[in-house]
Amino acid sequence: MKFALNGALTIGTLDGANIEIMEEVGSDNIYIFGLKADEINELKSNGAYNPVDTIMVILILKGLWILLQVIYSAPMEPELFNWVYYNILKGGDTYFHLADLMSYKEAHQRADADFNDKSLWASKAILNVARTGKFSSDRIILEYSRDIWKM
Repeated sequence: MKFALNGALTIGTLDGANIEIMEEVGSDNIYIFGLKADEINELKSNGAYNPVDTIMVILILKGLWILLQVIYSAPMEPELFNWVYYNILKGGDTYFHLADLMSYKEAHQRADADFNDKSLWASKAILNVARTGKFSSDRIILEYSRDIWKM
């Protein structure tokens, strides 16, 4: 939120503070990517997500898969990236990183295109500053003291 208050444009998943930021700045002034909570819950409940299948289907990730295999067996530091392999591929990709990767790439491309249009980018940055005043520390302290601390 502090970044948005200073004109930075957010790129992130639709959760936590990003939901509140999007409500204030508008969906055109934030770059949201990835699965929504209900989509993740459905994948979890029916066991439909397999990160190894995902990595093999997405062409850009095939290079990463090969790279991981090479690094994973690198003679100088053979265990350097074991955690990536185990946490994402063997561990089930708990946070759905691979599932969101292509969506992130597309959001990043949108942000890059907008950044190259200096007038559009400036407009979005100004709107972020103008519309995120709600997140100022003055308001938050006032609400905490009134609503939580009952002062």
